[in-house]
Amino acid sequence: MSILHTNSLTRIATDRESAASQAGSLRSAYGSRPWLAVAILILSDLAALSFAAAASVLIRHHADARLDPEQYLRLWPVLLLFPFAYAASGLYPGFGSNATGQLRKLTAATSLVYPAFAVTIFLLKDAPTYSRAVFLLAWAHTLFLVPLLRAWIRAGFSRSQWWGHPVVLIGEWQSAQRIAETLQQQPELGLKPAAIYQDPELAAPLASKRVRHVILCMADASRPHALRMFQRCSDLFSHVIVIPDLPGFSSLWVDARDLNGILGLEIHQRLLLPASRLTKRVLDLVFIAMGAPIALPVCGLIALVIKVTSRGPVFYAQRRFGRAGRPFTAWKFRSMVTGANQTLQNYLDSDPVLRQEWHVSQKLKHDPRVTPFGRFLRRTSLDELPQLWNVLRGEMSLVGPRPIVAGEIARYGDDFALYQKVRPGLTGMWQVSGRNNLSYQQRVQCDVYYIRNWSPWLDLYLLARTFSAVVKARGAY
Repeated sequence: MSILHTNSLTRIATDRESAASQAGSLRSAYGSRPWLAVAILILSDLAALSFAAAASVLIRHHADARLDPEQYLRLWPVLLLFPFAYAASGLYPGFGSNATGQLRKLTAATSLVYPAFAVTIFLLKDAPTYSRAVFLLAWAHTLFLVPLLRAWIRAGFSRSQWWGHPVVLIGEWQSAQRIAETLQQQPELGLKPAAIYQDPELAAPLASKRVRHVILCMADASRPHALRMFQRCSDLFSHVIVIPDLPGFSSLWVDARDLNGILGLEIHQRLLLPASRLTKRVLDLVFIAMGAPIALPVCGLIALVIKVTSRGPVFYAQRRFGRAGRPFTAWKFRSMVTGANQTLQNYLDSDPVLRQEWHVSQKLKHDPRVTPFGRFLRRTSLDELPQLWNVLRGEMSLVGPRPIVAGEIARYGDDFALYQKVRPGLTGMWQVSGRNNLSYQQRVQCDVYYIRNWSPWLDLYLLARTFSAVVKARGAY
């Protein structure tokens, strides 16, 4: 059986003849044009690089009027080095690569070109002519602007028919459908599920239509059957993605290893690396130092409004559990009326619907305890700003799993042992994935995914996503 995807997986083809008749419509429905995506991404990168360079020169010129901006115009051919470096890193068009991996590759390639260029200038004995501050500023601006503009490009074009590669899924129906739905929810990956087949032979007409990507779902398949499917898919398609039956394993930082003809998967346990932990802590302190000039006045203003608009203390303290299961006091701006616990209990006793909602998620969409200003603070997540103090003290991190109370430990079950390996975060997977729109089990899954795949690159990606999540206020109440 196969199911052809246009806007949803609905049309069925059950034999080779019907699959062949659908192959032509597949190609027209998915007019993949990777060359157009490459061209747009190159132009996007050059635009970001040009802006980064121009802004850096003008900032330095503002500080030192003796600097001549025109002398930097002679260096414009250097910008062409970056697309070559990005291409060598597999970033054009980069379909199938997750955002975290792309951020890592962009940072590495950018940080390679700038020092190489600086060394070249030094060897040509032109170093005194140019300002080191300009190059440092340009490097910092590039690390920020290139990924930002690329994210906008992918968000803007990812749902276009020509963006990405059509991909065929082969294997057991339910597991293939779950993968297809995941790919549909993440169009930025550029792998567009086009058809699901249980028999690789039915996919032959699609391969003849220059569909080159296949995902082979190996769940519940015996070893001989899985090997036959892989061999046939390899004959038909130039790109074969194998989904092993390893649920719950780390997925971001896995390397293939050839053990004398035996395939091995090396899973990097970055949580156990002292250097990674140190990097995470340094990032926390650096970002707090950078944000303090803005955060402190905002905190002062919020404290004043809370004091004027409602009775009670400005801050709310609650006992939470952090790394190694150690309890700590997490701080927030007070967003509820005084005596909130008794108010909640009265409402839950009188309304079984609210009582069931609280039992399922420990949250209420229309919480009667929240003040009008507190509702604004929660929607914008500004009520959590005092937790920067917890981050500074080393009790929390900027990014991590949700800080939980004692009553939530049982909901984590065996995963609580994993939860204790990292500090809880001010933001994290849960906050950027829907927040209160997620079930509690989905929240736990978000925390587990983060911990198993933790790296500084994932932290940077989630910090960037947090701004968008806060602006949209999706699932915030």
